[in-house]
Order: sequence, then structure tokens, then C-alpha cells
Amino acid sequence: MIIREYRESDCKQAAELFLCTVHTVNAKDYSAEQLDAWAPKSIDLEAFNRSLLLHFSLVALKGGAVIGFGDIDESGYLDRLYVHRDYQGRGVASELCRRLESRYKVKKIVTHASITAKPFFEKRGYKALKRQEVERRGVLLTNYVMEKILT
Repeated sequence: MIIREYRESDCKQAAELFLCTVHTVNAKDYSAEQLDAWAPKSIDLEAFNRSLLLHFSLVALKGGAVIGFGDIDESGYLDRLYVHRDYQGRGVASELCRRLESRYKVKKIVTHASITAKPFFEKRGYKALKRQEVERRGVLLTNYVMEKILT
């Protein structure tokens, strides 16, 4: 596995991975309506790319294919962390997360974790501050505001 900074040429693969991961991995915790609101079939690739370029973004590659990606901003907000369904539980998310967490000299990392991702972040030392309902395209989804204090 190779991990490197995100490039514009990764956008299509990262967007497809996002769509596939949400609709498969997260399907046990969210309804079809929620999954469609979270990851609609028609992603605006230009906006998706722009958002990844605005943050420090990494991709994990295997055989040239994107198998995971994540991003963080300079305030310590870990925005996205997604791993292809066929690579779950193989350390991809852990390595991406480790590198993202160490990018900026901040006192804490904050993320909004899905129901599915909450146990992963808890194992990494994150604490749930609150459960919340967020609206995506008129549909409510549950997630957790979580933080990890860095030493």
C-alpha cells in the first residue's frame, strides 16, 4: 500500500469509492433514503475535488487504485475518512488517520463520525462529545461529534 497526497487525477476514483463505501459499509446503520441523501448517485466531481484540494488530503493506493482517502483542515477538523469495502479492517484507515492526525500542530482533532465509524474512532482514543442529527438533502442522519486530545 502506498499513501500519498491527493491529486486532482484521483478525484473520480475517490468519488466512486465514497459512493460505494457509504452505500455498502454504512448500509447496516442507515436507511436507503439516508444513504442516498449522504452520497447521491450523481456527485458533483468539481465540487468534490475542490473540497479535497482545500484540505490536506491523502489517498491510499494498491496497484494504482484508490482504496482509501481522508482529509483534515488546519484547525484539526478531520472531515472525511473512507476505505473501500474490500479493504476494511486491514489498517488502511488507521494509517491514513495516523498521518492526518500528525499533519498540523493542534491540541485536538475533531471529527463528525457516522454510527458505523464511531467504534473505529473510539479505539483510536476519540471521545464522543455529543450525538447529533444532521440534515443532508432534507433527510436527517445521526452522527457523533468526537474529539481526540493530542499530547
